[in-house]
Amino acid sequence: MAAAPITPSRHAIGTWHALAVLLCVLLWWSDACLAAQDALPSWNDGPAKRHIVDFVKKVTATGSSDFVPPEQRIAVFDNDGTLWAEQPIYFQFFFVIDQLQAQSPQHPEWKTTEPFKSALAGDLKGVAASGENGIVQLVAATHAGMTTEQFARNVNEWMSTARHPKTRRVFTEMVYQPMLELVHYLRDNGFKTYIVSGGGQDFMRAWATAAYGIPPEQIIGSQGELKFELRDGKPVLMKEAKVALVDDGPGKPVGIERFIGRKPIFAFGNSDGDQQMLEWTASGDGARFAGLVHHTDASREWAYDRQSPVGKLDKALDEATAKGWTVVDMRKDWNAVFPAEKK
Repeated sequence: MAAAPITPSRHAIGTWHALAVLLCVLLWWSDACLAAQDALPSWNDGPAKRHIVDFVKKVTATGSSDFVPPEQRIAVFDNDGTLWAEQPIYFQFFFVIDQLQAQSPQHPEWKTTEPFKSALAGDLKGVAASGENGIVQLVAATHAGMTTEQFARNVNEWMSTARHPKTRRVFTEMVYQPMLELVHYLRDNGFKTYIVSGGGQDFMRAWATAAYGIPPEQIIGSQGELKFELRDGKPVLMKEAKVALVDDGPGKPVGIERFIGRKPIFAFGNSDGDQQMLEWTASGDGARFAGLVHHTDASREWAYDRQSPVGKLDKALDEATAKGWTVVDMRKDWNAVFPAEKK
């Protein structure tokens, strides 16, 4: 005779149900805790990530011998190649070329006049051959002779539609996810974060606040002269074709002193153009952090350093090795590069 099926009691069913619910809650709580503990999920565990976290912990821990008051927690970041990509040419130059194309019908002489002829043809070598004076001419033609408000509108309109020729992403999608996390991590720990870049200050201020959460007054870059005017009874600031500050190389510490007035305790760059900013930061008293992004990932981004005409990293890399600065190996230290790749 077949055995009667065993039917669990209502009490047993209730017990198992409660245990299952409890297990689900525990698993969810464990995952949530792990996520909360790791503010840098796009960074692989390794020396670079540990150096960052250890530095932040020791300068923010009350009672620590390395404690730094919040008002002195200044962090500075280069932009091109540090917070977003910079190959095959600085992204602001793509903006210059597109603005020249849009204006060229009103300037037929550009078709036969350098450096405009090379720029309109996309001949970057030809543009480079025109030297610094040629670059200044191109920037003046596309950045000057308008109000600051009009220039900001031009930049935002371009940013909303222009795409990188290789990745086909809009340029604001080519920010680095690990660096976004780092900027937020520092702010969550009482740091004031600044951009200190060789790029145009007005160009960055038009879009960088939305991309990084850094307000315009904390964005320092190369600057052209401005002139106050009244137009139709309305006060405006006009952009002039004169250079006020080249915020690159030795100009970066100058810009930091002029606009911040405090020596940073944390700095990140990626090229020889950032060397003096890192030296300036590292030279202060107390705990200091100097970091470099080393572009080593040819499959997800680009691999370049000592011989690159854009973002050259040569002398600064040697100094980082000699002085113990943190060098981030993009291929090894980041499990994602751009936001869409975030795990």
